[in-house]
Formats: sequence, structure tokens, C-alpha cells
Amino acid sequence: MQDQELFDLTGRRAVVTGAAGLLGREFAGALAAAGAHVVLVDRDEAATAAVAATIAEEAAVAPTVLALDITDPAAVGPAIEALAEVDILVNSAAIDPKFEPGAELAGHLTHYSLEKWKASLDVNLTGSFLMTQACCRLMEQQGDRGRGAIVNLSSTYGLGGPDQRIYRGADGQKFFKPVDYSVTKAGMLGFTRAVAALYAGTEIRVNALTPGGAFNGQDDEFVQQYSARTILGRMAAPADYRGAMVFLCSDASRYMTGANLVVDGGWTAW
Repeated sequence: MQDQELFDLTGRRAVVTGAAGLLGREFAGALAAAGAHVVLVDRDEAATAAVAATIAEEAAVAPTVLALDITDPAAVGPAIEALAEVDILVNSAAIDPKFEPGAELAGHLTHYSLEKWKASLDVNLTGSFLMTQACCRLMEQQGDRGRGAIVNLSSTYGLGGPDQRIYRGADGQKFFKPVDYSVTKAGMLGFTRAVAALYAGTEIRVNALTPGGAFNGQDDEFVQQYSARTILGRMAAPADYRGAMVFLCSDASRYMTGANLVVDGGWTAW
């Protein structure tokens, strides 16, 4: 096999959750560009359709849009079963709280609502569990021993607690990154290792991708403070993660499972 063929995903069906999100759309686009038939999963059907239209301009196979609430077990099972075959699953759907003016203390532990805590666990962990469970039922039937690649999205805040100093402005603390985000992203790493071990002896591989912060129109003060914490001195561009995702989903990483690929500009290396 030629080196470039290791990254070829032609003929493979890839399910990407959170496909209308900032990174989800990049993951889906990268897999489609590598030849995969991408199934875009998101609750926002209109936004997902717009992403599909953009991807279709360069994809060999037009993407499929699947409007789905991944926290609903009654919906997830039948929707995935109807696909008949899944070769790749990317669990990128997640609640990622952002700064909202007027809610400066809302993310602090003593002010944080139980409702938001439960919603985060439901989407970030339970949704990934349900999607993995459904897709693995199909992956188990592929090949002689079962075959497939699963990528779970973690975060640098799943490896260490949030640096709340970067959310501080000249007038004081503007935002607190809530504890549930770190809890769920750390949980994704445990989930990755547990499922990988469960499928020992098969060709079902399960790995995690840990990205750093991506630029999404944040104010200059935040960008400067975030960038100062990284070795490369900048936030990621959303497209910076495309290569890592194709690697984890392709035969280029065929001897890799239960692992965590950190792509964070050096945030965790200091």
C-alpha cells in the first residue's frame, strides 16, 4: 500500500455528530475530502443542510443529513440501524458553554445550575454512549472480526482544569468555564479506553482527539491571553484539526487504539 493510500477513505461511511458545529463541520469536510460518504448528524437540520451543501461542492459522494437528537435512545437506535453500515463514528457533539454578557458568575461552581450540569452530561457523555452503542452494533457485523474506527472528542480541559485567568478582563472575571465541561471531556477519555479494551481481538478501534481552543470570533483580549498560554503562540484555526481526524479514521492509524491524540499548540506541554 502506498503511503497516500493509507489516508484514503473511499467507500467508507462516516457518521459525524455535532456536524453543524465549528469543528464538526471541519471533521465532516475532511473525511468527505478523503473519499468518505459522510452522514451529518445534528439537531439543527437547516444548519446541517447548509454544511452538507458546502461539502458537496468538493466531495466525491454527496453527504447525507440526519436530523437527530443523540440523547433520545428511541430515535438513535432506529436511525443508525437504517444506515445498514457504518465504518467510522466521530463523537463531536457537545455542549461547550461560552461567555454571555450579564452572566459573569453563572459558570462558577456555587452559582451553576443543576439543570445545566445534567444537560451537559446528557449530551456530552450519554449522547456519545448511545451513538457508539448503535454504531458498534453495525461495526460488529463487518469483516470476520468486526471492523470500524471511532473517534471521541475530548479537550485540553479534560486533561487539566480550566485556566480561569484567561477569562479575566481589565474589569475583573468575565466568565468561568463550568466544571461540567472538564468532567465530561475527562469522561470521554475514560470512555475511549473502556470501549477500546472491550473490543480487544477485533478490528474496531477507538481513539480520542484532544483539541485546544479554536478561534471563533473571540475578542482580542481573550485571544491574546489564550495565545500566551500556548507554545505556538496562537489559537487554532478550525481547519488545523482536519489532518488529525483523517489520520485517526484511516488505515494510517491502524495500529492505534485506546489512545489520545493531543493537538493543542503546546497548551499541555508547558
